[in-house]
Amino acid sequence: MGRPLDLNRRAARIADVLAADGEVLGVATATLAGHTRVLDCGIEAPGGLEAGRRLAEVCLGGAGQVAFSPWSAGDLALPGVTVWTDRPALACLGAQYAGWAVKPEGYFAMGSGPLRAIARVETELYEKLDYAEPADGPGVLVLETRVPPTAAVAAWLARKSGVAAERLTLLVAPTASPAGGVQIAARVVETALHKLLHLGFDVRQVLSGFGTAPIPPVAKNDLRAIGRTNDCVLYGGTVHLTLRGDDDALSDVARRLPSSASADYGAPFYELFQRYGGDFYKVDPGLFSPAEVLLTNAASGRTFRAGSRNAEVLRRSLFE
Repeated sequence: MGRPLDLNRRAARIADVLAADGEVLGVATATLAGHTRVLDCGIEAPGGLEAGRRLAEVCLGGAGQVAFSPWSAGDLALPGVTVWTDRPALACLGAQYAGWAVKPEGYFAMGSGPLRAIARVETELYEKLDYAEPADGPGVLVLETRVPPTAAVAAWLARKSGVAAERLTLLVAPTASPAGGVQIAARVVETALHKLLHLGFDVRQVLSGFGTAPIPPVAKNDLRAIGRTNDCVLYGGTVHLTLRGDDDALSDVARRLPSSASADYGAPFYELFQRYGGDFYKVDPGLFSPAEVLLTNAASGRTFRAGSRNAEVLRRSLFE
């Protein structure tokens, strides 16, 4: 195991600046009974685009950058987000991936961010990444939820992670909010890494990642927003990864990597969700990947491309 990247300390510094700029960015800071800091980026506070951009960089543990950019496919034009990182396995999977179901009694939220690398609840993932961070510093977690965490939730996280409650920072935003939409669209590179992991590829061989995706219009409720945010990646996302590997193997991986390789491809995610009776886990896990991928082999210089953006499905998802 190599030297830790101090993802939690990096994320805490971003959170400090976000809190300091809260009045301008529509972010409210509160302190719970156990002295845990909570940054509301869209529940009671209005939040906004810049709050979402910084929230996304917190999710990445400060090991990736996020910027706004135009996005278009055919005659469909939307605001977009661009993400890049030179430590993709740790930034995207070790920090950004929303892999921790935070569910103390009476509460539920999906947790992402670098506190996961301390708690290591997802044991198998962190063994594959060969990564851990110590519990003697700050701990930072982003919660996708519409219900603010309580002191009891913070105490539960402290027990699970070993980080004292007063050293925890929790950032919250619902899916159906401006900040929530930005930070989820900014997972475009992460979805490619996670799909690679699903395909059995050693993600530690990925040297850099660059991705773009459209930012969805805010939906009327969180369920609809789940559909829109997923579709922005599945039908609008493009990711370029530079990695090490065998050309034949990478050619095969590229073919299987985009969302179009899934049997569930072709319908807006909300329609799929309804088709499967609201059971998220019945959706083919192979669907969760960017629309278009490019894999460049750093050894041979060859690039393998597969998939394409699908403006038709995206238009149905966002505007019908």
